[in-house]
Amino acid sequence: MKNFEISVLDLAPVKQGKSIHDTFQDSLSLANHAENLNYKRFWLAEHHNMESIASSATSVLIGFIANGTKTIKVGSGGVMLPNHSSLIIAEQFGTLESLFPGRIDLGVGRAPGTDGLTAQALGRNPAIINEQFPRQILELQRYFSKENSDAMVRAIPGEGLDIPIYILGSSTDSAWLAAELGLPYAFAGHFAPEQMEMAFKIYREHFEPSKYLDKPYIIACVNGVAAETSEEAHKISTTLFQAFINIVRNDRKPFAPPVDDMDEIWSPMEKSMVLQKLRYTFIGDYAAVQEKLKDFQERFQVDELMINSHIYDHQKRLRSYEIFREAASSIQSVINHS
Repeated sequence: MKNFEISVLDLAPVKQGKSIHDTFQDSLSLANHAENLNYKRFWLAEHHNMESIASSATSVLIGFIANGTKTIKVGSGGVMLPNHSSLIIAEQFGTLESLFPGRIDLGVGRAPGTDGLTAQALGRNPAIINEQFPRQILELQRYFSKENSDAMVRAIPGEGLDIPIYILGSSTDSAWLAAELGLPYAFAGHFAPEQMEMAFKIYREHFEPSKYLDKPYIIACVNGVAAETSEEAHKISTTLFQAFINIVRNDRKPFAPPVDDMDEIWSPMEKSMVLQKLRYTFIGDYAAVQEKLKDFQERFQVDELMINSHIYDHQKRLRSYEIFREAASSIQSVINHS
């Protein structure tokens, strides 16, 4: 079994009864906790027009988190590139890298991170996305290069900086692109598990080494809810289930506290839909999540596991990440000594 890193994905979840200011303070608290636990990186994801997620101004929030931490890598998981000018993103992340040298990641995706009407308000043209997204990645690489110093349009800050670019995907489309460009690839298994296995196969088989990366590098994002007992873990996981029910119902209200019985909330069809989307969700106590992490890694052999944890109680969320760190460290120790 291949050794792996472990990281955090944070969507800056807004909870019922809490303010967005509270949300940002909780994200910073989690980032500090993750840093102390030796997680590799802490990523924030761009979403828009959702009462439940406060990470719309992703680069601003990355700056806040990086400023409040010392060593952990901080980045985007991701910036939805067709929502933006390539130059603006190059300048924003050039500024972040200049402020926090060696600590900033730029993960980019092509999805809108929102509904169709809001995507229009962001200025997206869906007819050209598949052409626009690869072109924008090449533009970013050019803006970050030293060779662009003679160009008429330059990214300052940004030019000449080593800012790692990761391609994000929730289908097989971006796997082909990441392989062609020789860039690391992160898959959104926490909400779109259906094509993950095929996407990894495509990426590995078609990967072309580049000056950025000599061999494939895969990050798999999954959901994780761990607690002292499996009973408690399943109880607090109902916040995650309710969040996905709200997506199914197009009701993006803030995250709800746990409930005793999900069957009072979802219909059998909704339950089936949600559990399908949450196929790669690891729920349980230490022993259970350790076994699930081990099984996942034996099957997929990823380079990095990124844990997304929707838990209403902040202290229980911190404890969940502790348990995942302990479980991952145990597996890593066995791998290192085998």
